Amino acid sequence: MSLAVVYSRARLGMEAPLVTVEVHLSNGLPSFSIVGLPETAVKESKDRVRGALLNCNFEFPMRRITVNLAPADLPKEGGRFDLPIALGILAATRQIPAVTMHDYEVAGELALSGELRPVQGILPMALQTTRAQRALLIPHDNAREATLVRAARVLAGQNLLQITAHLSGTQLLEPASSVPPEITPTDSIDLADLRGQHHARRALEIAASGAHSMLLLGPPGTGKSMLASRLPGILPPMSEAEALQSATIRSVSGIPVDPASWRQRAFRAPHHTASAVALVGGGSSPRPGEISLAHNGVLFLDELPEYDRRVLEVLREPLESGHIMISRAAHQAQFPARFQLIAAMNPCHCGWLGDASGKCRCTSEQVQRYRNRVSGPLLDRIDMHVELPRLSFAEMNGPQGECSSAIRERVAKARKLQQQRNSTLNSLLTHQQIDTVCATSKADQRLLQQAIEKLQLSARAYHRILKLARTIADMDDAAEIKTPHLMEAIQYRKLDRSL
Repeated sequence: MSLAVVYSRARLGMEAPLVTVEVHLSNGLPSFSIVGLPETAVKESKDRVRGALLNCNFEFPMRRITVNLAPADLPKEGGRFDLPIALGILAATRQIPAVTMHDYEVAGELALSGELRPVQGILPMALQTTRAQRALLIPHDNAREATLVRAARVLAGQNLLQITAHLSGTQLLEPASSVPPEITPTDSIDLADLRGQHHARRALEIAASGAHSMLLLGPPGTGKSMLASRLPGILPPMSEAEALQSATIRSVSGIPVDPASWRQRAFRAPHHTASAVALVGGGSSPRPGEISLAHNGVLFLDELPEYDRRVLEVLREPLESGHIMISRAAHQAQFPARFQLIAAMNPCHCGWLGDASGKCRCTSEQVQRYRNRVSGPLLDRIDMHVELPRLSFAEMNGPQGECSSAIRERVAKARKLQQQRNSTLNSLLTHQQIDTVCATSKADQRLLQQAIEKLQLSARAYHRILKLARTIADMDDAAEIKTPHLMEAIQYRKLDRSL
């Protein structure tokens, strides 16, 4: 009897739990069985493995083959276990040295010809393999993504023969090395393209400086979508830790990770017909949704009232907590969802309420019904409500505004100040930090009291006003919040005044 052990990893949410592939050969009628809660794609690997071994001129044992994927209660899916199973059979039959397998973790799908095909979710595997102090043996097409983990020792092959030659010591693979370049933000989509709307441009810079959420309210064609799409261009590039976390989410979602742009912030704009599962994630095997794919970036919801109300309500918890927990009967998965929400909507059903043209014929009941499609609790969680009026002919043909690169420098300066003082951005301040960082004078306390009583603001809205005022003060490089900062923050509660 022969036994071989190969290490690999499964995919479970953002994690990559260790899977021990045990291959046992015994006497008896020839058979090939895989146990350990394999899904259909894993069960089918026995045919791919057999074809790959025979086409690479290896001996396929005509014995009773049992493959155990441990732990047995962890679901296994995909073709990532093809290569570990094939190497386990070769080690058990002494066609390659079995002792060398303990230094590697292996993943890869096999073609019948023996070629290696890439698998999803290689980045979390690279992180866990590095922590376990083993080398990673993977297909060549996964190498660029895996080397985003700087400390990872990645060995990549084009086919099974290259992998076995390395393990046998006859022809060693060179460790893959690809240091991610320092990314310079591109300004192909520049804020200078937006004419006029100086008030909205100012609001966008404030939102970027403190990572505040924002609702854009205005008639069609006033630049709401254009303004939102320019937000990533004025945000500073992600740190390496942030970029690695965002890249991990894309990796487990099956989205290719390009090392040349991996530190650029995501901009996700799902259509208003998206389901709740598409937005927050889910499925029998939980996958990230749009809010997780927008982690450390921007989530833009255009035509906000057109979304199903139940879909919008699922945003309330992640807006507060910064993560989403997806629970299933067998297991649960947690995905980060610290995104910056930018939403846009028309002021009424026809879109022309308050416009000087007088086109709107909506009654007050129709306006109220239209706006009630977005619940009060969700609006309460949005820091800034910004109104964009229709542009005049002179404004549409006026000079370009300030470019994104200049604004980005100011945003980076304000964010650096917040990190030095709070170790976090202003939008993420805790209640204890608000009491310390957002202290106001007695006169400003009376101003806040009047605003709360007149606008009937909640405690959440009160705290968000203070955070917003702190960001405006940081942009002015002011040590304390002053009355103009507070008044500007209050005036961004547009819908609290109109509803």
